[in-house]
Amino acid sequence: MREKRIRRVVAATTAFVLAAGPAFAEPLQELGDAEGEVDIVAWPGYIERGESDAAYDWVSAFEKETGCKVNVKTAGTSDEMVALMNEGGFDLVTASGDASLRLIAGGRVQEINTALIPSWDSLDDRLKDAPWHTVEGKHYGVPYQWGPNVLAYNTDVFKDSPPVSWNVVFEEQDLPDGKTNKGRVQAFDGPIYIADAALYLMSTKPELGIKDPYELNEDQYKAALELLREQRKLVNRYWHDAFVQIDDFTNEGVAASSSWPFQVNLLKSENQPIESVIPKEGATGWADTTMMHSEAAHPTCAYKWMEHSIDKKVQGDVAAWFGANPSVPAACEGNELLGDKGCETNGFGKFDEIHFWRTPRAECDSQESCVPYYRWVSDYIAVLGGR
Repeated sequence: MREKRIRRVVAATTAFVLAAGPAFAEPLQELGDAEGEVDIVAWPGYIERGESDAAYDWVSAFEKETGCKVNVKTAGTSDEMVALMNEGGFDLVTASGDASLRLIAGGRVQEINTALIPSWDSLDDRLKDAPWHTVEGKHYGVPYQWGPNVLAYNTDVFKDSPPVSWNVVFEEQDLPDGKTNKGRVQAFDGPIYIADAALYLMSTKPELGIKDPYELNEDQYKAALELLREQRKLVNRYWHDAFVQIDDFTNEGVAASSSWPFQVNLLKSENQPIESVIPKEGATGWADTTMMHSEAAHPTCAYKWMEHSIDKKVQGDVAAWFGANPSVPAACEGNELLGDKGCETNGFGKFDEIHFWRTPRAECDSQESCVPYYRWVSDYIAVLGGR
């Protein structure tokens, strides 16, 4: 299974490196008859039809109203999403910032005609022209949800107070229960996690001069890799499947890990001893965009879903389920599931404090040159292999 995932990652990255640039084809000008279905690649928990909890269902009504059956393929990392879109056969993808520009550069997604999205003006102004889906003033997707990568921790281990630093997953130490963290922490199974190490080093080793965790020169990059190699001695699993991590926190004695609010919320709903925090060093995060494949077989159903995805109630329900923030500010009020304090709890006001995922490139703003993403891929695979 890991070998298959590695092949997909390498293929996705190679496509990005070799791409000559985005193909600026004309966007769709009008919708036709609904094609009867829409195929979507999505993060776990992003598209619910009430199977996990009957209260969380934003698919059934859409299918009934439009006649478009929703087919979902979940993916656990951005690299898997890029690989799946490269393979084809999908209409839409909920892409994070470390995938979206690769999809645009590779010509895998098409420009969106915002005139065909009636609710476009309801979107958060901070997201409408975000650089991870907007190129030369053209939009290549519809903002969906955003949030931080949190530090999840077991409250039976951290009984008196939450951890305040990412050091509990990066550096060997005894935890408050008197036991070592070795073999009791996890890390994300994706090359973009190198940015989490760089973010930690921004605070703990300021002499490295890191200004942006996605823009690293050779020395900064080497330091991040060395930190990850040391962390490798502590990690019991590199996670990419949210539900596997949920099981690990429940049954395998995991004390702390980078995580998404989605896992934390599900564990808390099952009365498991877990909470989360954004440590003092800050956090990386994700701002996800629903993007349409350049060869989508069901474009009308795809546009109908993109419009549906930013419905005020849908946005609030997704935010409540995933522990995320809506791309439609009006969703923060009047949603029964999210509650009037939900957006505040999920960090809606901390947008400027999150270092959102994006694809590292050789050409960078903070210094003369940076280590490009294809090296992040190969070197992180080596770290996972103990090299």
